[in-house]
Amino acid sequence: MRPVGRLHSHRHGQSHSIRPTTLKSPNWVKQTPEEIEELIVKYAKEGLTTSQIGVKLRDQHAIPLVRPIIKKSVKQVLEEKGIKSDMPEDLNNIVNKALGLQKHLRTHKSDRRNVRSLELLEAKVHRLSSYYKKIGRIPDTWKYKSVIAQLE
Repeated sequence: MRPVGRLHSHRHGQSHSIRPTTLKSPNWVKQTPEEIEELIVKYAKEGLTTSQIGVKLRDQHAIPLVRPIIKKSVKQVLEEKGIKSDMPEDLNNIVNKALGLQKHLRTHKSDRRNVRSLELLEAKVHRLSSYYKKIGRIPDTWKYKSVIAQLE
């Protein structure tokens, strides 16, 4: 089965790293689950996001996936330790990308291609925020303010 493409692109999105196929704990990981949890908390206190923590564990400590080893995700470990972000990481990344694009469009007003890109990004923000409001991850009063009307 082929991977599904991105929503707003003409590509199929097949270029990516491959996750481990088996969900067994690998035998080369020498750290105990408690040590891995300590690493996760340490990196979170340094200001890394959950995905950055996963990349650091993979690259520096040879831990391909956390869940098969400690039976919890990085996010679950951080929530148990009381370290929780106020906004989900994916929504935060998309909002920051939209803010950067708005800054670009303030100086380059005739960049029509990126005006369209901003519209598509804001549609993603609205879809994702309505989902997170529905599951209770962000408050119902959270609102993304657009400046696209000022540009046209």
